[in-house]
Amino acid sequence: MIARYTRPEMGKIWSEENKFSKWLEVELAVCEAYAERGEIPASAWNKIRTRAKFDIHRIQEIEKITHHDVIAFLTNLAENIGPESRYVHMGMTSSDVLDTAMALLMREAGQLLLHGLQQLRNVLARRAVEFKDTPCIGRTHGVHAEPITFGLKLALWYDEVRRHIDRLQAAIATISVGKISGAVGTFAYSDPQIEEKVCRKLGLQPAPVSSQIVQRDRYAHFLTTLALVGASLEKFATELRALQRTEILETEEHFAKGQKGSSAMPHKRNPIICERIVGMARLLRGNAIAAMENVALWHERDISHSSVERVILPDSTIILDYMVDKMTNLIDHMKVYPENMLRNLHLTRGLIHSEAILLALTKKGLTREQAYAVVQQNAHRIWNTGEQFKDAILQDEQVKKYLSVEEIEACFDLKKNLRHVDYIFKRVGLI
Repeated sequence: MIARYTRPEMGKIWSEENKFSKWLEVELAVCEAYAERGEIPASAWNKIRTRAKFDIHRIQEIEKITHHDVIAFLTNLAENIGPESRYVHMGMTSSDVLDTAMALLMREAGQLLLHGLQQLRNVLARRAVEFKDTPCIGRTHGVHAEPITFGLKLALWYDEVRRHIDRLQAAIATISVGKISGAVGTFAYSDPQIEEKVCRKLGLQPAPVSSQIVQRDRYAHFLTTLALVGASLEKFATELRALQRTEILETEEHFAKGQKGSSAMPHKRNPIICERIVGMARLLRGNAIAAMENVALWHERDISHSSVERVILPDSTIILDYMVDKMTNLIDHMKVYPENMLRNLHLTRGLIHSEAILLALTKKGLTREQAYAVVQQNAHRIWNTGEQFKDAILQDEQVKKYLSVEEIEACFDLKKNLRHVDYIFKRVGLI
């Protein structure tokens, strides 16, 4: 991933230094397990433990000749360890190192993402409560429907993020497995107890059964989870972009001092963070598809997945880390305009209360079809004449046969629409 979208902590996880450190951690854990069984002499293990170091530039030099990164890494270790290096990588295949180390890297990245989602959840909780009683119009199909509150919209997102935290925790557990089972998963030149000791030391579960690799449905689970989180962030961003339209302007991204919106139009204040998040969600979905295509490999393994994973695993976690951070800051600092929300709420001159009139008429004995026809007739006239819907209803002779003035007035009471907001907030755990 390009540096522009890489935050330092996540970038460090996917650095070459950290990657080779994890490889070394796996190799040393295997050597230690053998040493504990007496299969590596104590003196040799001591030399391995103290001398095992790597040099990234040297590994790169060797790889230019070997065209094999694990062999280049092992060769560099051997240069530093000496003759005792013959015990390193004993009974192992490259994927024993690669997949077990990758589990450590993905877990590390996943935990960082979890922390970010927890921060986003907390910000959403705070702002949802802040705007719990701020009325605004709910829209379906992009058209005014019925009143909600802006806090309810944020509470909905809060609950969605909470589900994503659960999903990501499950996905991290799924990928937190290692294997030290050899070339085709049979432990032909190793022992399952070695694998169990190594995984226990590294905080992983041993894969119950493996081929040459840990099965890629695990990776696909992880990456599809990231894509799903990204889809929700895209949803939030799309909504906020729409609400920032000039003719709506119910919310707005924070616009910093000195920030510019357009090279041509000095007045522009564009929702660039939201737009960026929407674009990045597309990358996550594409990477998730690639991860699913990596599941079907030939026989006990081919290498077609490797080049893909070198890109999609770091990139997806880096992208989502960036998206979560930006969305958290956006929600935290966004401007909210309650007066514009109220203005937009009344834009249709009371038509948003049509269901209340419909239900009131049915309770008085009209069939639903009859009541619907009466209300729709008045509503269509309002669209064309610019009258207030309540005035039209008050003057409708058929309506007056069934509803008193007081009953009609009650249908236009905004508080009635929003009377269960506190209950919803309690149910979601926000109050």
